[in-house]
Amino acid sequence: MRTDYREWLVGQEYAENTIAAQMHRVQKVEQAYGDLEQALAQGLFDVIVQDLTYSTQDEKFNRPNPSKMSFDGNIRKNLQSYKNAALLYRKYLLDIGDLGLQSTVDTPLKVVNVVQKEASLEKQHLSLERDMQAALRKDILRLQPDLTIIDDGVERGVASGFIDILCRDGAGRLVVIELKAGKTDARVLGQILGYMGDIMSEEQSPDVLGIIVASDFDQRTLSAVRVLPNVKLCRYSIRFDFDVVVIP
Repeated sequence: MRTDYREWLVGQEYAENTIAAQMHRVQKVEQAYGDLEQALAQGLFDVIVQDLTYSTQDEKFNRPNPSKMSFDGNIRKNLQSYKNAALLYRKYLLDIGDLGLQSTVDTPLKVVNVVQKEASLEKQHLSLERDMQAALRKDILRLQPDLTIIDDGVERGVASGFIDILCRDGAGRLVVIELKAGKTDARVLGQILGYMGDIMSEEQSPDVLGIIVASDFDQRTLSAVRVLPNVKLCRYSIRFDFDVVVIP
């Protein structure tokens, strides 16, 4: 495991106990499967992820642990936590990767500037989304009063990506929460529906809900949710408070 992984996790604003748990799980996976960075470079990472996959059907039929991991307790829950830690580590490795974007004859300076500007805006959006996630994790009941976070403090990795926050509501239904900085575009629906479908498949749950949190919503999203009763939209707002500084 790379030495700067902890620094990256801190930058994602995870709680200290979550950081410790994620690092411990990556270490355990690497003890069983070897260096994960090398596995990614050699195209073997997906093989490890598949090895760490244990479905509700596997649990139902009491199938044995398919992985090289050894542990006590529930097989599905343990393997899910190790798989999720491995997927988050892969996300980190890809995030720190050097894209090698330079101004060359084949890449005009104007194109480079546009891409760099877009990358800067994307970084700002991601930073705001991390702040939103940290705030919601501290007080999820402000979003909906019957929600309980069940993802162990870190985004749940599924086939189509990472779920920002995974909850269960008062009726026992799984709730996928997707956070967007600023106004949405229509792609957000495909994203959250993909996550909902993945969780429905992984957990064998027939009733999965979705909540999209954004500052505003495009018209196509507003129109589409009229026929998607399992998806709810919530607006966030940012308020600044100002106190007069009294100089003694």
